[in-house]
Formats: sequence, C-alpha cells, structure tokens
Amino acid sequence: MEDLNLHGWLPIRLWQEAAQWQVDWCWFGDTRLLQPFFGDAVDDALRLPFNQAFRRQTSLDVLSQWQRQSPGLAPSAFIFHASRCGSTLISQMLAQLDDHIVISEPPPLDTLLRSDLPPAERCVALKGLMSAYGQRRRGVEQRLVVKLDAWNIGELPLLRECFPDTPWLFLYRDPLEIAVSHLRRPGMHMVPGMIGTSVLDDGLPFSGLEDFISRRVGRLLATGLEHCQAFAAMAVNYTELPGAMTGRLAAFFSLDDEQCRQVFATVGQHAKQPAQAFVGDSEDKHREASALLRERVMRWALGPYEALKSLPP
Repeated sequence: MEDLNLHGWLPIRLWQEAAQWQVDWCWFGDTRLLQPFFGDAVDDALRLPFNQAFRRQTSLDVLSQWQRQSPGLAPSAFIFHASRCGSTLISQMLAQLDDHIVISEPPPLDTLLRSDLPPAERCVALKGLMSAYGQRRRGVEQRLVVKLDAWNIGELPLLRECFPDTPWLFLYRDPLEIAVSHLRRPGMHMVPGMIGTSVLDDGLPFSGLEDFISRRVGRLLATGLEHCQAFAAMAVNYTELPGAMTGRLAAFFSLDDEQCRQVFATVGQHAKQPAQAFVGDSEDKHREASALLRERVMRWALGPYEALKSLPP
C-alpha cells in the first residue's frame, strides 16, 4: 500500500484469521480520548452512523506501513499498576491536557504483548501500533502516555526491548484494599480463567476467591517490585495521590506549573465514573475485610508491598 489514508482512524482490535493477523480500525476523526478507558472511547465511536456503515480491516503489516508514511509520537511514558490503585486517576488527570494523548488499557496492545508472534515481528508491530495511537489528529499533540492493563507488568521487559528510552512507573496500594475492591467487583484478571495465561498464574490450587485474589495481588506486587529494582523505576503509593502530581509525578511527566493546575480539574470526580464524586474508601475496605482475607493477604502480598514502600523515591 503506497498511499494509505488512515488519518483519523485508530486500531481497536487485533485478531487471527486463517493464521493471519488482522487489524480492525475505527474512525475517531479529531475527537479526543477523554473516557476512563480506551474501550469506553471505542464504544462511543462505534455508535456513530459512519462507523456503523463503514468498517476498515487490514493486515498487521499495515501498522508499520502507516508508521513509515505518517510517523506518530513515540510513547513518552508507560503507566503500570497493581490495579485499583490510582492509575485511572492519573490517566484522567493527564487527559485534561490538550497536548497529551492518553491511551488507557487498549486491548490491541495487550493482544500483541501476549501474542505468539516472533519477537522481532512483534516489536515491529508494537512500534507501528504506538505510532498509530500517537498520530497528531488535532495537530497540537506533543506527548503520548500509555496505561497498560495490570497483568501486563509481566510483559514489561518485552516492551522495554522495543522502547528502551521510554520511562515507566509502577503504582501500588495496600494489598488488603486492592483485594477488597476485587471481591466487591472483580476485575477480569481476578476471575479464574478469564484472561488466559499471564504472569499472575502461580500454578497452585486455590481454596476460594479470597485465596485466589490475594495470591494474584501478591504476584502483581512482587513482579512490580522485581522490575522496579531491576530497572530503577519509580514506584508510587496510592497514598501519594493526587498530591504527587505537583511533585515527583509532575517531574516524571514533565508538567509545567500551568499544566499542574490544569490536571487538577478532575480531582473530586470518580476516575472510573466521572459523573460521580470521588469518596475515599480505604477505611471502609479495611473494616470490610474478613479474617480469612487478612490472613491470605498477609501471607501472599504483604511482603512485596512493604518492600515497595522501602524503595528509594
């Protein structure tokens, strides 16, 4: 394809058909991505009459062809997290900035990271995918920030091979609070068998959901700790938010004073449900935790949590 015209189109799905990888694209035009998750933005876009009438599907190599024809922004930061610990708050704050593109947990990225593509081919596709997301669709964008799914902490070394110069941070939280949150409303990675093979698997039988969730939270924290130590990355505790966005996170994201003021426009809103006011619930979560959950969290997750807290800032 010599003359691709994918301006305004973004990849929304990757899948295999007859052993060939395909890309499904959706028309966004110059619409900003302000929803808490990329999937929410896709759902909204697919309701447009244009997207209901016209679909665009290509082979995987079109990602790199489009990158060569129209290079997008390289990712300026990756946000990794242990889930339910403030990553959506940070991404929503950054999304307030006109010159930022914020992509939050895009399914095609997870698909590529955990695919069985040969490493070199996968890296080319990842670079093409990021370039597609980094297109300056409004002409003012300067930075691309990507938040990954919680379990993608297992694929961080692979991502660093493709983007060795992109800084990343790891958000974490008191594991009891994370576990209670998932018992209330389980994320897909906290439902047995839902996401397939991942770094969260430990191969051990589990005695119930409290045991299963506690162990997976422990795996998230332990893997995050391992990578923070290996790559000297920034670990950020949930208790530091949102204030850190005027401190060390402002420096991490290269925000100036005016941008720091702008990002706080969303504080007070619930990050995942912007129409609702945010109310802290850490104390409620501790009161709600059963004795069994406390024991399991202490056994499986407390160690890496305390070690993360001890890392240098």
